[in-house]
Amino acid sequence: MQSKVDETVAEIGKVVLGKDKQIRLALCCLFAGGHLLMEDKPGMGKTTLSQALARTFGLQYSRIQFTSDLLPADIIGVSIYDQSTSSFTFHKGPLFKNLILADEINRTTPKTQSALLEAMEEGRVSVDGTTYALPHPFFVIATQNPVSFSGTYPLPESQLDRFLMRLTIGYPHPQAERELLINTDQRANLEFINQCLSGEDVIEVQKKIAKVKATDTLLDYVQRLVAYTRQDDKFSFGLSPRGAQALMRSARTWALMHDRQHVLPEDVKTVLPAVADHRLRSVSDTSGRSGESWSQRLLNEVDVV
Repeated sequence: MQSKVDETVAEIGKVVLGKDKQIRLALCCLFAGGHLLMEDKPGMGKTTLSQALARTFGLQYSRIQFTSDLLPADIIGVSIYDQSTSSFTFHKGPLFKNLILADEINRTTPKTQSALLEAMEEGRVSVDGTTYALPHPFFVIATQNPVSFSGTYPLPESQLDRFLMRLTIGYPHPQAERELLINTDQRANLEFINQCLSGEDVIEVQKKIAKVKATDTLLDYVQRLVAYTRQDDKFSFGLSPRGAQALMRSARTWALMHDRQHVLPEDVKTVLPAVADHRLRSVSDTSGRSGESWSQRLLNEVDVV
């Protein structure tokens, strides 16, 4: 498993330079069966990462540009009357693909946001009383501009909690940026990315996650982390039970990606920022944005044993 993960990271690294950790966390999110929120400035490589992921797994890919006038039917699909058969025929929207890039999700209205998030949670959609299953695997990468940007509708806490992880790509390091300056059309390299795994491989990994063992000592550590967020008066609210489950599932997946059948504290520490930071809020935070330093506070304050 680890060799395949390393191969996939190397392939994606052809177009997303110097961001191995972010790539591995994105893979972890996909294998864990969750959905990923990427919040960063425009032009940081969010779209390129999503396209590269689709190519390395051979997944059907769809990009949806979220705008203020986008309606739920624009992403889910619509029933159209067919005169030849005197019946309605459902025309599937762009949501019916394996990997969806929901670009700039906070530029559309809460109604359309909710339609997407409901589909993410249920794995199916209902139109005119008929239920349609979404493909499996089904992985949504939603990008979000910083809330300081104009024309945005920030996702509320209840909807943020439905994303397994949130990542920030960040600026490239100097060596990677130098290569970008030399090869200005980096996205053209997407054509040379090889498929390393398949959708069936993702499904097989998801079946194995529950079998990864966690000792009582490890579970005690996770519970102390969660309890700290609920008891410390610096937080306006702590991690929900869903958040605690997300942390354990991500840690189990990270262990499996490294050919281990047991979870180590280091696995929990590695995935904690991506899983927890968007779920926490400081009591002094009036901007509506979670602080990205809270996971480090947890790691500093809560002992492993």
